[in-house]
Amino acid sequence: MTANTIAINQQMDKFDGHHSVWLFGYGSLIYKADFPYLQRRPASIAGWTRRFWQGSHDHRGTPEAPGRVVTLIEEPGAICHGMAYLITPEVFAHLDHREKNGYLRLALPIRLEDEGDVEGLVYIATPDNTAFLGAASEQEIAAHIARSAGPSGPNSDYLNHLASALRELGRHDQHVFEIERHLAALRSE
Repeated sequence: MTANTIAINQQMDKFDGHHSVWLFGYGSLIYKADFPYLQRRPASIAGWTRRFWQGSHDHRGTPEAPGRVVTLIEEPGAICHGMAYLITPEVFAHLDHREKNGYLRLALPIRLEDEGDVEGLVYIATPDNTAFLGAASEQEIAAHIARSAGPSGPNSDYLNHLASALRELGRHDQHVFEIERHLAALRSE
């Protein structure tokens, strides 16, 4: 699959006549809501885990030296915490462009904190997209992030903002926090 997924996402009709839809954010969408929304709530999805396995040549890296950003990987029993936004369908034109580097919209149940489950959409970069970098150790990922930067700034800013946002939500993510720890160790050398 091509890395640019704008056209694919815009051809999908996931709204079924609804005037608003819940969107689950688990990466920069937690801390950078640069789009209008009707409601914003802490949320989670079951059966998925957050991993720094997606390449970013449009935001946190370049085509020659992509950075690393998060995607979701299916994992039975896992819970991924993030933020849900109730948005209108026209907001997806902006989001499809923002998430164009390999991410497809999928419909999944979202658990709103203290409210229960709702149907919603989430952007996921699957392993078959050309920007997918795949698994690596947290130490290798930290080293990759340390040397990457793109039009949206240093890759390390993305990691640090995500880790801070998860702490603000009171959520622990071993993968994210281990990479953050390794990055701090690299910087102190």
